Amino acid sequence: MPQNPSPPGQPSAPPPRRALVTGGSGDLGAAICHALARAGIQVIVHGHSRPEQVAAVAAAINKAGGHVETVLFDVVDSQASQQAIEQLLAHGGIDIVVNNAGIHDDAPMAGMSDAQWRRVIDVSVHGFFHVTRPLLLPMARARFGRVISVSSVAAVTGNRGQTNYAAAKAALHGATLSLAREMASRGITANVVAPGIIAGSMTQGLFSTEQLRHLVPAGRAGKPEDVAQMVAFLASDAAGYVNGQIIGVNGGMA
Repeated sequence: MPQNPSPPGQPSAPPPRRALVTGGSGDLGAAICHALARAGIQVIVHGHSRPEQVAAVAAAINKAGGHVETVLFDVVDSQASQQAIEQLLAHGGIDIVVNNAGIHDDAPMAGMSDAQWRRVIDVSVHGFFHVTRPLLLPMARARFGRVISVSSVAAVTGNRGQTNYAAAKAALHGATLSLAREMASRGITANVVAPGIIAGSMTQGLFSTEQLRHLVPAGRAGKPEDVAQMVAFLASDAAGYVNGQIIGVNGGMA
């Protein structure tokens, strides 16, 4: 028997929507997971190489009263991704996917190795495909879906030493614009959030205060929560007519 049954004669409340957040153990991924959980969404925190951090994010959400699950798999591995997502779908629909997994492996292109190029492309681009594709038909049957991908200002402006990263994130832009056209009639939206310089472990120590003032019109780095709130909005019913958009959260950089 439900703990909070609806009054007699009134329909039962719908179950909470369910969101898969890839790369959910990092600073930005964790902020996104927390923002979605605060919105009443059941969050699936994904990770691969850092299971202890995935568990820590989940524990924090659970302590705050949120609904949370965890899953571990390599988004680069098509078969592992398919199997993991099938297992998740066996326990309920996934209404929202946030493709946040991504890595840096910076070098000037003239000295970049094949491995550096491929690994960055693999995680962002092939990971997006491996995770999103198996969710689209279930979303279409439900007539609701949110596909949100986290890109970077580097995909818009370019950045020295990041031809691989900029190429990978720019690929998400084109894929998302096409996906939005394919799935809009099924109640599915596809959008990109493109952050600028965001404070956290990946940018710590890279920019002085003076450099930030020069690079960012706002004069400061953003916070993970700045990006997370935009993702939470795009996941909501209020954003149902926002589709095929590349939304910068970058303090005016682009």
